[in-house]
Order: sequence, then C-alpha cells, then structure tokens
Amino acid sequence: MKRLFPAPLLSVALFVMWLMLNRSVSAGQLVLAACVAIAIPVLTRGLRPLPVRIRRPGTVLRLVASVIADSVASNLRLLRFLATPSGHRPHPPGFVQIPLEMRDPNALAVLAMIVCITPGTSWAELSLDRSVLMLHVLELDDKQAAIDHVKTRYERPLMEIFES
Repeated sequence: MKRLFPAPLLSVALFVMWLMLNRSVSAGQLVLAACVAIAIPVLTRGLRPLPVRIRRPGTVLRLVASVIADSVASNLRLLRFLATPSGHRPHPPGFVQIPLEMRDPNALAVLAMIVCITPGTSWAELSLDRSVLMLHVLELDDKQAAIDHVKTRYERPLMEIFES
C-alpha cells in the first residue's frame, strides 16, 4: 500500500484539487483525478526530503510566533525604508556570514523559508558543508546582532525541533 500511496495526504489533496479546478465530478474527471493522485506522489517520491519527526510541538508554536512577530516588525522597517529618501537611510545593505550548527536538511529548508518570507532579508548562499549561511540584509547596522538574531530566534528552536 505504501508503494502505491507513498504520501496519502498529498494524494488526497491532489485528488480534491483536480476536481475543484475542473469544477466537475463526472466519471471521467474522477478517473483523471485518481490517476493524478496516484502518479504524482509515486513519480516524485525521490524528491521528498527525509521523513520528519517533530520532537517539540511547544517549540514549534514559539517559533511560529517569533516568525510572525519578526515578519510584522520587518514589514514596518521595510515601510520606513521605502518612505525614506535614499540619501537619508541610516544603514546600508550588506551580507552577513552566519555560522550554522544545525545540519538537518529539513531544518535548513525551514530556515530558508523563514528567511525568505521575512522582508528585508534573503538567503544568498549556503556553503557546501552546510556550515555557513550567507544572508543579505537590506539595512545592516550590526553584523553580530544579525548573526545573533538568526541563531537565537531561528536556529536554536529549529535544532530543538528537528535534531534533539
């Protein structure tokens, strides 16, 4: 059964999405939806990351709250940045190299998503050995503060969630 449905939730989602997008529950659409729901997860099985076992659900909730708070604060800073004429901006953009302790690919993927959804920052590069993240910051006043922020607000909780 696992070979036919390697990701049952994905199969259900694809089945429902196919029917919703086609706005039909005719016999032909049901057959096509079933084919898509079975074929896509089987064909993309090798692309999926390692299985995840979340070890600390409370930490997940705290991380989500931190990301939301940081995103709101970054949106406000970005609004101020855009409203300030370019000659009067207090801090220039810059790159920060952040040493990473975590190695779990799922945790790194979540960190990439967090960094990319936070306005004013973007994931620039990850070293081949996954030990250094290069981050671009729109307004960089203190490199060490940026490093400490990523390590304490994101890396430490992600290590608790994925590597503990």
